[in-house]
Amino acid sequence: MAQQHLDPPTGSVAGTAPRASAPLDEGGAPIGDALAGYLRAQATEFLRSLRQHRETGGAASGGGESGDAARSLRRSARRISGSLHTFRPLLDADWSERMRPELAWLSGTLAREHAYSARLERLLGALNRLSGTVSLPGQGTTGSSKSGGLTVGAAKAGALLDRQLTLARTRAHSAALQALGSSRFHAVADSVAVLASEVPLVPAADTADLRPLAAAAQDRLADAVTALPLVVAGRPYNAEALVHGLSADTAPQPQDTSWHQVRLLLRLHRYADEVLHRGERPVDARLLGAGKALNRHRDAAEAAAAAAAAARTPRIAPATAYALGVLHADQRHEVEAARFAFQQAWQKEAVPTP
Repeated sequence: MAQQHLDPPTGSVAGTAPRASAPLDEGGAPIGDALAGYLRAQATEFLRSLRQHRETGGAASGGGESGDAARSLRRSARRISGSLHTFRPLLDADWSERMRPELAWLSGTLAREHAYSARLERLLGALNRLSGTVSLPGQGTTGSSKSGGLTVGAAKAGALLDRQLTLARTRAHSAALQALGSSRFHAVADSVAVLASEVPLVPAADTADLRPLAAAAQDRLADAVTALPLVVAGRPYNAEALVHGLSADTAPQPQDTSWHQVRLLLRLHRYADEVLHRGERPVDARLLGAGKALNRHRDAAEAAAAAAAAARTPRIAPATAYALGVLHADQRHEVEAARFAFQQAWQKEAVPTP
């Protein structure tokens, strides 16, 4: 890919999104130019992050400047994709439908390595926390003293998780590096480079009010939250989730899907609000609290699934399987705690807009 595709458009400062007020129509409503400005800013940030990523070694994730650049790359890709989804009636349909899945592919591919690392850290931390109180078959109850270290079952469970998740992380790292060198990625980067200077809006976008489309995104979020079992989420460990967790069924937890969907819709709502206000209005504390709770929910649910998958490994010792079962139950408790935290955050009064 030509180097000029990695440079921000003339007149912008690399890494700095424009802060000008969103364009308004005669009635004071944000119009299509506000969407175009937002997409150009995110495309510029994408290209800046890509250039930084390559200059700092090109690691797919991890720490340091390269890891920060990869995270910034994912953030920009998510915001562009989310805006294409929410405001798709104002954009060229063919172009938008081609771009959205490609951006989702890129963001998902770059996120996996970090996700596996964070999941392993979470599970090993939980095992260390639980090892002082876990009662293992034939070994009695371990003491709470830290000097005793992990129990035999917990230690073997940790080693098994470390092997499985480290292998998954290594594969994800290789997949990310392969993706970043692929012609598919180069095509995405070229399209984003064009977007940084030219946004394919439909003619009607010049005078279209963006607020109804943003309001529709907010309504979809509100409807999805209304469908959640928030009363059940007030309990520390609800019966339906417990029954499913104790079954031999390897399918995903049936209650998790709707919560994950709310997390995605909350993100789309936040991005739509950014388009309307160009990031000049602070994010509602209520939405921040709800978003953090849903991130906790996602992390705990995926960690519980990893513990359950490890417990199905053939020919593991009973003590190891037991420790993994306790770890799975602990993470499902974390899921319920996150749901309760979301309930508390969401039911707070929204902060009035100044």
